[in-house]
This record gives sequence, C-alpha cells and structure tokens, in this order.
Amino acid sequence: MENLDQIDLKILRTLQKNAKLTTKELAEAVNLTPTPVFERQKRLEKQGYIKGYVAVLDPEKLNQSLLVICSVKLKQINKEIANQFMYEINKLPEVIECYNTSGNYDYMLKVRSSDMKHYQEFILNKLGAIENVGAIESTFVMSEVKSSYGINI
Repeated sequence: MENLDQIDLKILRTLQKNAKLTTKELAEAVNLTPTPVFERQKRLEKQGYIKGYVAVLDPEKLNQSLLVICSVKLKQINKEIANQFMYEINKLPEVIECYNTSGNYDYMLKVRSSDMKHYQEFILNKLGAIENVGAIESTFVMSEVKSSYGINI
C-alpha cells in the first residue's frame, strides 16, 4: 500500500460500494475531475489493486439458495496431491470459494446448491469422487448474518 495515497484509497472504497459508477460519478464522489480519476483507476487496475468488477447476484432468485460450508480432509497430502485437488475443485461450478486451511481439515469450501438432493449428488458424484478425499464435513448455513465483498481499507 506504499504506492497509494488518500485519493487512491477513496477511489477503492467508493468502487467497493458501487463498481457500476461512471468515471464522472466516481470523480464527483472523490472530489476530482474525470481525467485524473480515470488515470488513477486504470493505474490501480494495472497494478493489481483492482482485480475485476462483478455483479452480485441473488442466489434465491437463481434457485441456488442452499449454502454449505464444506470442510475437506485429504487422505494424505503433498504438493502433487494438493495441486491435483485444487485443479479438480476449480472445475466444479458448485464450489464458489475454496480455502486451504490449517487445523483438522485441509480445505474449506463454500458450495451453492438448489436443494439438499442436489447437494447430496454433488457430494457423492463430484467431490467424493476426487482422488485422495478422506473426510468431508458439511455445515449448512441457516441464514446469512453478514456478507461483504469489500476489504476494510
């Protein structure tokens, strides 16, 4: 963050709240003219501070209301096995996030499904079929208390 000044941080904070702003609207929000804001935004993108822009969708309206936190322990682990597991996980559209973790489990997955039957099929036919998966523990989310896509800067 040594390359970022207060205006850069304000641009990032503003875009986290609404990435759909036009350059003109963003410039007004950070009290600058559009040209320097455009140049700063492009620099922030080029330097990797801004990875991309997404639309946040409503999973219930898209029949994906079941959210499951799935903990996975591999039978054994080494670099080759871990790389193969990550490769397989990246092919599964139901897995919306995957984290390599410490503790009792090796990976934590966030999985979206339409219902319990489809989640069971996912476990039996996809996740459970990945080589070296030893244990799976599923925690079903009853309600989202807080969901944020931003970083506190």
